[in-house]
Amino acid sequence: MSQIEILLPKMGESVAEATITKWLKKEGERVEADEPLVEIATDKVDSEVPAPQEGILLKRLVGENDVVQVGQAIALIGSEGDTVPAPPPAPATAQARPAHTAGVAAPTTNVSAKVGRTGPSGKFYSPLVRNIAESEGVSMAELEALEGTGQGGRVTKQDLLEYLPRRDQAPGPVVSAPAATQAPAAAPRTAQEPKAAADIKLAPGDELIEMDRMRKLIAEHMVMSKHTSPHVTSFVEADVTNLVLWRNKVKDAFEKREGEKITFTPIFIMALAQAIREMPMINIQVAGDKIIKKKDINIGMAAALPSGNLIVPVVRNADRLNLVGLTKTVNDLAGRARQNKLAPDEISGGTYTLTNVGTFGNVLGTPIINQPQVAIMAAGAIRKKPAVLETPAGDVIAIRHLMFLSHSYDHRVVDGALGGRFVKRVAEILENWAIDTEI
Repeated sequence: MSQIEILLPKMGESVAEATITKWLKKEGERVEADEPLVEIATDKVDSEVPAPQEGILLKRLVGENDVVQVGQAIALIGSEGDTVPAPPPAPATAQARPAHTAGVAAPTTNVSAKVGRTGPSGKFYSPLVRNIAESEGVSMAELEALEGTGQGGRVTKQDLLEYLPRRDQAPGPVVSAPAATQAPAAAPRTAQEPKAAADIKLAPGDELIEMDRMRKLIAEHMVMSKHTSPHVTSFVEADVTNLVLWRNKVKDAFEKREGEKITFTPIFIMALAQAIREMPMINIQVAGDKIIKKKDINIGMAAALPSGNLIVPVVRNADRLNLVGLTKTVNDLAGRARQNKLAPDEISGGTYTLTNVGTFGNVLGTPIINQPQVAIMAAGAIRKKPAVLETPAGDVIAIRHLMFLSHSYDHRVVDGALGGRFVKRVAEILENWAIDTEI
């Protein structure tokens, strides 16, 4: 058979590159069609690249920890006895880019409007860095002036987050002259090495544990969110007795008919989608001093992985699904999340997030906003408690099923009136659930 190149596949509209984390096959080893060749990691999710056909892995073109662009060749597959072609000779002279004059300020253009993946000087900026810069109003001139710690001086997310607090004290942006030559676009870059840990002292018996890649990303995202958004949290207690009785009544028949277990999560998502339709200014994002009102209602559902890490698959167009459709979608995303089989697009594009802390027995929580969204709701555990009920004959005390809802929101754009009304409306929808609802 002829030799074929294995290309890094397209993994979603927002994913431009991935890190090679582990090769699963050695050079010279036989591979079967659809057998995993290599493990890769993006800013969103880990996944595997399978072999498109059977053959011999002739050559691994990139190494572990290399950062590879979508569409770039990462390996060669051929037949036993095939030889690997020699790489083409380098050109005698490299085409020099026109250099900007050192000390001249670059124009303060909007980052996303006029720049693709590279700036005027040829510097590469990842989609994540460009999104953060746009949301914080950081101009291209400021990005170009930053000294990056990534490969080849690339500005990383951490560089940008460290720059933001000292932004007001920073001097005016100055663009240095770029190098006269540039490496070929397909040359792999090495993933940034973690910065040295602070000087800490371990007591006898202490254990020092290195964060895994996903935990580092979560940590950075949470710190960035708290830095970006002034968080306010509102709480309500909801009486969901009718909802609990209804679910107990239908769950066995539903599982027999649909082959799916019905949990409270799809019901919470349905209530959120209805409340968002009624109060669409919760379904927004911030871009500098502009507000983006999102048309689609895409609700993320925070899910805990067996490793203890967190991932947020997204139920797209949640307002267009009935309860059966929501249940099947939620169960499918949750199941594949636990098996590490989600695609990058399935954990991106969310406009609002739900985290069900009640699954861990917690009665309430103060969740951190999943940027670039502006709000998130935590659903606490449902517990039997005595409550005062108003009846025509007077007030009585009864045993009811009660739960807390916690709503954290970005006080830059969501005031207490809207944030409080929204969580109250979600509670009302759950409290008014008809016990004879048919599905």
